[in-house]
Amino acid sequence: MALTAKSPDGGPKGDEPARRAPAVSVIVPCFNGGRFLDALMASLERQTFRDFEIVVIDDGSTEPATLSKLAALEKSARIVHQENGGPSSARNRGVHAARGDILFMLDCDDTIEPGFLAETLSALQAAPPGIGMVFADLRLVGAETGLVSRYFNRFDLLFTNTMASGLVLHRSAFDAAGGYDETMREGYEDWDFSLRLARAGYRGLRVPQPLYVYYIGSDDTHPSRSAGVDKRMLYGKLWRAIRERHPESFRLRAMVQFWRQSRDGTGRVPLWKGLAAYLAAIILPDAVFSQLIKRLHRGARADASSEPYGSTAGQVRVAP
Repeated sequence: MALTAKSPDGGPKGDEPARRAPAVSVIVPCFNGGRFLDALMASLERQTFRDFEIVVIDDGSTEPATLSKLAALEKSARIVHQENGGPSSARNRGVHAARGDILFMLDCDDTIEPGFLAETLSALQAAPPGIGMVFADLRLVGAETGLVSRYFNRFDLLFTNTMASGLVLHRSAFDAAGGYDETMREGYEDWDFSLRLARAGYRGLRVPQPLYVYYIGSDDTHPSRSAGVDKRMLYGKLWRAIRERHPESFRLRAMVQFWRQSRDGTGRVPLWKGLAAYLAAIILPDAVFSQLIKRLHRGARADASSEPYGSTAGQVRVAP
């Protein structure tokens, strides 16, 4: 069922959604995540920008509570059911069902601040040519807390997903990137997608405000996908999968070229450190490399010292 679009004051617009596509389609993959949906829907209800639809993809959920929650949402969101195919499959299916020309990828265990859509849409619409996606900084909740500033640096992106969650992008950029790789079911599919966007020639635009609320689950309750990668020690295996899918970007000449092109002050990975990480990943067994990365990541997702967000409100930064 299609979402009943709302007017700027929050009231329904009757049958208008049947005649006119929304400006934005919010794509929400969900596998047994019913416990998070109330908070997610509440954060969307609080958005100051109102011209959007919600497409929730039930990725083969088996929990009765989740199935009941999804059934209850059919008046306020479009629910698409499929057999379990993983997050990439669910996102691709959601995009196929979506009607908007601008897509927003929102994981079901995350939420957004009231101004998220207004700020990111304004930035995307005013962006110069070559900008394919917009993203905001993160606020961590759950097993870890803090603020994480996001950016898009072509060299750094080889070694870590500098954009991560909550991309707002043109459908044309999604199509040019080829969608999400549905074979990457264990994690890092969003990192692979970021590299696909960069390979297609798109740059990113950062809204320097922590408007995306990113949930990190604990290992012993409801682990998030990032916690699952930690627990199963998959860093080495998954980064190897990334390198195998983008061999042209991980040649020495290409890496040095990306570094030279991205020396505008946004980069955080020195050339020597990136090359050292690359060599370590090649030489060390996946399990040893994963242990090394896990130690570096432990409790370090949040910025050590966040910049004063109040001083940058309303400003956007073009990433290289």
